[in-house]
Amino acid sequence: MRTAFVVAMDENGLIGRDNDLPWRLSADLQYFRRITMGKPILMGRHTHESIGRPLPGRQNIVVSSLPEYQAPGCDVVHSIEDGLNAAGDAEELMVIGGSSLFKQMFDAADILYLTRVHAELEGDTWFPAWDESQWQLLSQESHPADEKNDYTYSFEVYQRV
Repeated sequence: MRTAFVVAMDENGLIGRDNDLPWRLSADLQYFRRITMGKPILMGRHTHESIGRPLPGRQNIVVSSLPEYQAPGCDVVHSIEDGLNAAGDAEELMVIGGSSLFKQMFDAADILYLTRVHAELEGDTWFPAWDESQWQLLSQESHPADEKNDYTYSFEVYQRV
């Protein structure tokens, strides 16, 4: 099974503010839906709570250290290993955050689906520092800001070399 990270970040690696995204990018939400649909998604408890519900059309796997934690409509696991097992024989596991899960699983990531927001914003949650020279850029699509997307942005896909 391939492990893929799906993340949007600003130019400094910012990924969140107050358990939410620090930008409004409708196209990124559509892209996220398209690339994760039909695949298992693995997320931490805080990410699940910020979304507020299971995402339809995907197996939602939530990692929580809280033994009594429940998330209706999701598979709750208590370790990353259990999360990988819950995904079964899926071809690709989509890790969608948050910061702690990205940090813990970084060495296991094979693919990075990155939405790069071309701005420097304020926030409190960061993607782990990464060496882009250890990744090969497979594709990149740049887009301008418009009425539904507050900032210019790029969809970039990287593969670990």
